[in-house]
Amino acid sequence: MAKTGKKPADYIQPLYINGLHGRLLRLPPPKGKKREIMYIYGHHSSIERNFGLALYLNRYGGVTAPDLPGFGGMDPFYKIGEKPTLDNLADYLATVIKLRYRGRRFSLTGLSLGFTIITRMLQKYPQIAKQIDYLVSFAGFAHKDDFKYKPRTYWFFRGLTWLCSHRLTGTFVKYFLFRGPQIRLAYAMLEPLLIKEANTKIRGVDEGERKKRIDFEVYLWKCNDPRTYVSVAHAMLRLNLSGQHIDKKVPAHAPSIIATAEEAAPFVPSHIRRLLSKD
Repeated sequence: MAKTGKKPADYIQPLYINGLHGRLLRLPPPKGKKREIMYIYGHHSSIERNFGLALYLNRYGGVTAPDLPGFGGMDPFYKIGEKPTLDNLADYLATVIKLRYRGRRFSLTGLSLGFTIITRMLQKYPQIAKQIDYLVSFAGFAHKDDFKYKPRTYWFFRGLTWLCSHRLTGTFVKYFLFRGPQIRLAYAMLEPLLIKEANTKIRGVDEGERKKRIDFEVYLWKCNDPRTYVSVAHAMLRLNLSGQHIDKKVPAHAPSIIATAEEAAPFVPSHIRRLLSKD
C-alpha cells in the first residue's frame, strides 16, 4: 500500500455497464494538471494490485482505471449470456471511454492484457484514436509468439485452458481448485518448480511479509472469475492482432509487481515522464 496514506477504497466508484456491475478507480488530477489518463490493468490483477502505479500516474493528471468483466470482482460476461472474447472486451472498453470522456482528449495506458484489449479496441473503433494524445504499453503483447514457451508447454497450456473454459470444468475450477488452501499449497509446492521467475514476488522476504503476499495472491485468484480467466488465457495463446495498423506511437516498458508510487517510478522511463508532464 502506498506510503501517502491513500487507500484504493477511498477512490473507488461503482461501475454499471450493459447489466454488469464492477468498480472504477478515479484519482482526481493534482493542482495545475489538466491531463486525463486511463489505465487498463492486466490478466492476473485488480484495482488494488495496480494502485501504486495508478498513484504514480496521478502525478501527471487525473487517473481512471475501470474493472474488466470477470476481473477484479466485476460480473463476468457469462452473467448476460455473452462470452469473454477479445472483441467483447474491446466493445466494453470502448463503451467505458465513450461514457467517461465524451469526445475529450486523454492518454491511454495498458498493462499486459490491458494493452491487448486497447489494441483490439482501437482496431474496431479507430475514431477513438483521435481522442488519444499518448498511448503507452507496459509489457504489452499482440501475438501468441510473444510468449516464449517450449512447444510441449505451449500445447499443454493451450489444451488445458480450452478444457477449463467450458461451463462444467470452469465450475469445478472455481469451487474446488480456486480455494484458499489449494492456492496456498500450489504456491508452496508448484510455483518454485514451474514459474521460477514469478516466484521472486514471494522470495527474499520474511515469513510475515511472505504470508501477506501469498494472501493477496489468494485474493487475486478468487476475485477473478475462473472461467473468464482461463478463456482469456486461451485466447492469449491463440492471439494474432497483426495486419491492422493503428496510427499511434506506442512507448513501451515492462514493470514488475509494484505496491507503491515510489516503487513504480523506476519502471516509467524518463521519456514517458517527459511526455506525460506536457499539458
